[in-house]
Amino acid sequence: MPAGRDLSALVRPQTIAVVGASRDPGKVGHAIFRNILAGGFAGTVHPVNPQARSINGVRAYPSVLEVPDPVDLAVVITPARTVPAVLDECGQRGVRGVVVISGGFREIGEEGRRREAEVCARVARWGFALVGPNCLGVINTAPDVRLNATFAARLPHRGQIAFVSQSGALTAAALDYAWTRRIGFSQVFNLGNKADLTEVELLGALADDPDTRVILLYVEELSDGRRFIEVAREIGDGHPPKPIMVLKAGRTAAGARAVSSHTGSLAGSDEVYGAVFAQAGVLRVESIEELFDCAAAFASQPLPRGRRVGIVTNAGGPGILATDACVRQGLELASLSDATVAELRRALPAEASVRNPVDIIGDADDRRYDAALAAVLADDAVDAGIVLLTRQATIDVEATAAAVVQRAAASGKPVLASFVGALPVDAGVDRLEEAGLPHYAFPEAIARTLAAMARYTSWIARPRTEVVTFDDVDRARARAILTAAPEGFLSETAAFELLEAYRFPLLPWAAATDARAAEARASAIGFPVALKVLSPEVIHKVDVDGVRLNLASAAEVSRAYEEIVRAVAARVPGAAIHGVLVQAMAGRGREVILGLSRDPQFGPVLLFGLGGIYVEVLRDVAFRLAPIRAYSARRMVEETRTSAILRGVRGEPPSDVAAIETCLLRLSQLAVECPEVAELDINPLFVYAAGGGAAVADARVRVARPAG
Repeated sequence: MPAGRDLSALVRPQTIAVVGASRDPGKVGHAIFRNILAGGFAGTVHPVNPQARSINGVRAYPSVLEVPDPVDLAVVITPARTVPAVLDECGQRGVRGVVVISGGFREIGEEGRRREAEVCARVARWGFALVGPNCLGVINTAPDVRLNATFAARLPHRGQIAFVSQSGALTAAALDYAWTRRIGFSQVFNLGNKADLTEVELLGALADDPDTRVILLYVEELSDGRRFIEVAREIGDGHPPKPIMVLKAGRTAAGARAVSSHTGSLAGSDEVYGAVFAQAGVLRVESIEELFDCAAAFASQPLPRGRRVGIVTNAGGPGILATDACVRQGLELASLSDATVAELRRALPAEASVRNPVDIIGDADDRRYDAALAAVLADDAVDAGIVLLTRQATIDVEATAAAVVQRAAASGKPVLASFVGALPVDAGVDRLEEAGLPHYAFPEAIARTLAAMARYTSWIARPRTEVVTFDDVDRARARAILTAAPEGFLSETAAFELLEAYRFPLLPWAAATDARAAEARASAIGFPVALKVLSPEVIHKVDVDGVRLNLASAAEVSRAYEEIVRAVAARVPGAAIHGVLVQAMAGRGREVILGLSRDPQFGPVLLFGLGGIYVEVLRDVAFRLAPIRAYSARRMVEETRTSAILRGVRGEPPSDVAAIETCLLRLSQLAVECPEVAELDINPLFVYAAGGGAAVADARVRVARPAG
């Protein structure tokens, strides 16, 4: 990856100054200094405290300026009001990395925001890299570093997982949870208020860290979603790729935004974050438990080639539960080859089930497990293995675990295990985890984890496509339409003209200002036609009886025109009626919706989903940030339940999905090139049988001038 700032002073310091180190065991300043010493820090650490001669037997200094050695990293735990002055001393001393543990900044309100602005000013002035403020600290378990510059209870187990978190309390709790599961870390960063260093910059550094194989994120907000996508994609495309898993807090909306389109109402904050993660190839999880379930497997097991799973169990019930869980997660039960079935029949008792899931029955010992696993994992139809063991009095759990470990390692395939039972299985679990083979309490967690691994395999094997730009777009016409338009909704005619400028497939249409003109337009278009009222005061035309469909003659058109004018005038008194839109009736096709809205943080967001009047109720939609690549357009369609209908059901022909993808790519280009378009709905877009294309039946466009 392109080189970013040098963060070595934060992650591999030679000398540390703990500013605010304390002699009081009840103070954070004491805990952090003690943890650095107790963790076996490989460098030199100096306490800084003007009120103490020594702390924990180590000579203290009254200021960073008086520390005799060059200082790489300063850990600051002083009152918030003193932090700017401390940072000035760090800058004068040439410190290159700073961790501000102290709270009392923007998390407390306006006064704290002013203090944090002073911190940012010091970062800009002195050029050091700063973590925090209001954070837990940083950890690096590398043997030549062994840094625990936090007030967490202990230095974690060493491992290949990096954990970046915005919450200090959650970081501490997660470290305790991981300790009990023997899950190890390479590095841990708690970013706190993110006044300087963000998760995006850290991702770039961790991509190049040879000790890190998996990256975990806990985020409450992303500082730069678009840069996050770029960096995460580069990491996913690296050699080797490093999986990134994220737990995003704040899934419910903190407050409602005023929106006036289907897309705007559906594209909430969480949906936008989901789009960011999908485009970045980041795996999103729902809980701390799931985060570490996945991390343990990704850090220790090879990726599966596909979604086909082989299950070996000594009890039928757990095997059925595992099967159900795999199917629910989108995995497939592998069909074992005839040769594998024959080998299992030879090695197992007659009572055993030799079809997947393979039930080697309750009196199985370690040798039976070994034989069954050898056959199942050797089958080319099996991409991953699940081993289930219910403790029986006759089984040597530790010997069985050893057999599982050996067969898994020899297979080159991911294998996950669940040992349960009323009798103790601890010895077997210990043997599995010591060998780096993840253990799970229940089969459901295994299925969820393997499904995540399979999704990641699909991601890294995805076709590499580019952002598509269409040369046939009439940008000058689009610019003229938007320049002339006031803020608010475009008229239907202007909306259609804008879409025509971007070469969307529209049904033939024309505007008419009286009945005679409507007859002429309908005759030119060809019957049957639809009439829709044109009025800036009328948004939902059907609600005010402003639509007539399937008009088959000029006489019907003339009569319908007069009926629409009377009905709208009666139901919306004072409405300015500018005539009607005459439009060809759409042929029978599938109704889908395409949409665009602008997120205040991330910019243009695209939507695809099931169209019609129930779109907000059914919420069968997918989102992406514009611009999108060709592959993203395809994935937007595939992620919806509607895609199953579009593929064709009950003998119906498949729909023209390629036409949908083209429309999404054109909408992506419009979103980028027309920043005045604040919201846009194409609903419905009628999609016809494969090769038949698509047609825009209705569109709403709201214009807002970008600030500045």
